[in-house]
Amino acid sequence: QVQLVESGGGSVQAGDSLRLFCAASGITLSEYTLSWFRQAPGKERDFVAAFTRHNGGVYYTDSVKDRFFIFRDDAKNTGWLEMNSLKLDDTAVYYCAVTESPLFRVTGSYAYWGQGTQVTVSS
Repeated sequence: QVQLVESGGGSVQAGDSLRLFCAASGITLSEYTLSWFRQAPGKERDFVAAFTRHNGGVYYTDSVKDRFFIFRDDAKNTGWLEMNSLKLDDTAVYYCAVTESPLFRVTGSYAYWGQGTQVTVSS
């Protein structure tokens, strides 16, 4: 049974940093593209970052470039998202997900999702 378990969310102030973790079981994480998505209240779930399965390439949505960084530890079968200089607009539920599809920016490409972790940024 595949499980993705996120942790590390919380409430922070604008400008702070936070690290989200995604622990995988039932799969070998390196065989999948690991991504993070987020969903703000009343909005759709949007792509944030990806660590691709083949060459370990990293990709980010424009709004988080140079602030967020995605990592993967194959020995621990865990990935994480380092978030810096957090802004009010970063407030959302963050989800990790894995896919074998090259269409990693598309939510429909993902078969496995974590339960989500809340990140709240206040001024």
